[in-house]
Amino acid sequence: MDLEWSAADLAFRDEVRAFLDEHLTADLRRAGRLMTSVYSDHEASMEWQRILHERGWAAPAWPVEHGGCDWTLAQHYIFSRESTLAGAPWLSPMGLRMVAHAIIAFGTPEQKAFYLPRILTGEVFFCQGYSEPEAGSDLASLSMAAIDDGDDLVCTGSKIWTTHATEANWIFCLVRTSRTGRKQQGITFVLIDMNTPGIEVRPLVMTSGEEVQNQVFFDNVRVPKSNVLGKIDDGWTVAKYLLVFERGGGAAAPMLQVMAESVADAAAEQPGPDGRPLIEDRTFAAKLAEARIRTEVLEILEFRTLAAMAEGRNPGPAASMLKILSTELSQKLTELALEAAGPRGRVYQPHATKPGGPIAEFIPPADGYVSGEEWQAVAPLRYLNDRAGSIYAGSNEIQRNILAKAALGL
Repeated sequence: MDLEWSAADLAFRDEVRAFLDEHLTADLRRAGRLMTSVYSDHEASMEWQRILHERGWAAPAWPVEHGGCDWTLAQHYIFSRESTLAGAPWLSPMGLRMVAHAIIAFGTPEQKAFYLPRILTGEVFFCQGYSEPEAGSDLASLSMAAIDDGDDLVCTGSKIWTTHATEANWIFCLVRTSRTGRKQQGITFVLIDMNTPGIEVRPLVMTSGEEVQNQVFFDNVRVPKSNVLGKIDDGWTVAKYLLVFERGGGAAAPMLQVMAESVADAAAEQPGPDGRPLIEDRTFAAKLAEARIRTEVLEILEFRTLAAMAEGRNPGPAASMLKILSTELSQKLTELALEAAGPRGRVYQPHATKPGGPIAEFIPPADGYVSGEEWQAVAPLRYLNDRAGSIYAGSNEIQRNILAKAALGL
């Protein structure tokens, strides 16, 4: 495995850096710096997508004929890494990085022609309708019904933990069209216009106070069969294909390295238990050092996965391994950030951050006062949001089961 960038890779890196320096405004950088979860401020995210789309870089992983970039795997990694290091806000993944790939693989020519250009521009903004109140990690037990009625499927049920359902104008859903056979059978993948009569969205207030996730209710919602992706009763095939894109494709290590450096800088300024800088406290320093070492290990694993894919090899269970390591490391680093924030990290100050959704029932001070620094206001919200990292995109317990079977043969 060659971990050195080629001359062409370095030239591309310099091109990306120059683009980021020119187009990442102070407001966009602030939105990236003050993110409180894995989701950026919606307006900043859409503005950054508009800028990237003008350059042709909004969806580089798509096939070139649909608006993607003819990049090598190394270039994809470099772009992700440099964007993270520069502090760019993150783009919502549900359309660009998830359902678009399913549309490309399973969609009809008409579906591709309608959805793909509009996903690129942001005119079509998707949310994901997978989990239900009684179907989370065991997704195949979902029960939202879709009854065949001529040219339509009539959908009744609910989806939960639906991120950005209040902003989205389309939702991709797994629905139950048959109850015969195994529970993975009889599931259909559909694209639903959120403006269809019978849809109601109710925001869920998270422990951080943010309303990013929602519950979506469907009451006899008519969905044209032309909106089915793939075949009726074979949506599980589409869902499994899409899940690969939900769990991988980016560079997590750079983001975690930035977090670790920020924690170290903060700990150098904050007093520890004995009055000296917290970074000099041996217990805290040891925990931070371990986390930083693990981020370096994660980066090597990402490089190894990248090398395997570049050689045309299947990375196997690497996606599960990377998902476990990245989410648990992020949880550890947000825990350390909260410790470094000290007493001011206990103050609830969402007005000093750029959350991924509205804040429920919070009235900011009229003068905008912030106790401490911006990062101290971000720390508690990031900590609370990151507790979900080991659950979403397939819980880490399930990922460990995958590794036990695929890597250890258990």
